[in-house]
Amino acid sequence: MPREAFRPGCKDRLRAIAGATAIAVLVATAAPASGAVPPPTPVPPHGSPSPFPRTLETPQAETRTPKLDAPTALLADLDTGQTLFAKRAQLRRPIASVTKIMTALLVLERSEPGQVVTVGRYPLPGTPGLSALGLKPGEKITVGNLLYALLLQSANDAAVVLADHVGGSQRGFIKDMNDRARALGLSRTRFFSPNGLDDRGYSTVADLAVLTREALEQPRFSEVVRTKFHTIPSKGPARRVQNRNVLLWLYPGTTGVKTGYTNQARYCLVASAERGDRRLVAVILGSTKQPFSEAAELLNYGFEAFERRALVAEGEDLGERLVGSTPVEIAAAEGLEVLVPGRAGDVRRRIDIDQRAAASSLVAGDEVGTLVVSVPGQRLGEVPLVVSRMVALGAPPEGDWWSRALRAVGGSFSDALGGVFG
Repeated sequence: MPREAFRPGCKDRLRAIAGATAIAVLVATAAPASGAVPPPTPVPPHGSPSPFPRTLETPQAETRTPKLDAPTALLADLDTGQTLFAKRAQLRRPIASVTKIMTALLVLERSEPGQVVTVGRYPLPGTPGLSALGLKPGEKITVGNLLYALLLQSANDAAVVLADHVGGSQRGFIKDMNDRARALGLSRTRFFSPNGLDDRGYSTVADLAVLTREALEQPRFSEVVRTKFHTIPSKGPARRVQNRNVLLWLYPGTTGVKTGYTNQARYCLVASAERGDRRLVAVILGSTKQPFSEAAELLNYGFEAFERRALVAEGEDLGERLVGSTPVEIAAAEGLEVLVPGRAGDVRRRIDIDQRAAASSLVAGDEVGTLVVSVPGQRLGEVPLVVSRMVALGAPPEGDWWSRALRAVGGSFSDALGGVFG
């Protein structure tokens, strides 16, 4: 990853490169070559016109903060989880078939793709060929093929069969979904079905970004959600499922993830893409129109308006501070490398000492505070601070001690005001 310090002139070069890249993207989407647009949705028996857009409408070389129509949206760095853009990120919304990201995660964690499942005799939701695979009671099918149906075609019957297989019942599986959500810290998420048809389930764009990062850690999940087509064997004609995420055709670098729609949830989309060493995820909920162009706009913003910078080095010496009445030398316990807006001014660092740490005898390695890094209007991240060395007091004259104490307090006060570096 690039660690080049930001310097005058770098911003202009980045914008020029980003502009050329964005124009190339728009050329690819405005006049797509053969095979570069999604074909008609394969609905039996003769197919039907694709309901999805064949072009994207995104700003060229746009580095300004996007203005989206969607009621809630978020853009994040997949590698670090850093939020790059947020609009009402904690607003709870129904999430329709985006629910299936959690369904797939649990299935991959608790079963193997080669396992054979026998379809039970229970109601199977969805319209075969459109929102269902058309599974029949007693049919045998592998977990792997059910996952392709679940994540590409958004097959609701596949979700029910997988839930029954992994959780023992739909009720048991739904409990597992919510337990897994709590384990991930998704405090504003609740599931009521394995497929999202119920419209009682809800989440936020912030929670869904965390869930998606976790799911993409599963190689099989990552492989499936970037697949455009998959053929599933059956006793009759083979079933060919097609991915509903048209960004796979229209936005170069797209790697997934999942679409969703119900009348109540409206259009929902989780979209991931990569360019160079950067991997991003855009989440949009509740859009009244197809959200692919707004997702592409978010992704363009993430790729074009930010540069990756190393802001704190692991073990970096941060000087002497007072913890209670004890003077100690502190250092950064870990490094911090984040995406910084190219338009941002100076990066600021603030040292927050946790005075509760003074309640016990301090030794080297004890955590005593936090280093907060930010730019105006945006918090970039934080790292823990630890004692690197105890300062021996000895028996200096009183004036020397107070001078040293004042230097320590003064240093903390200066940091609290936002000392500038970069």
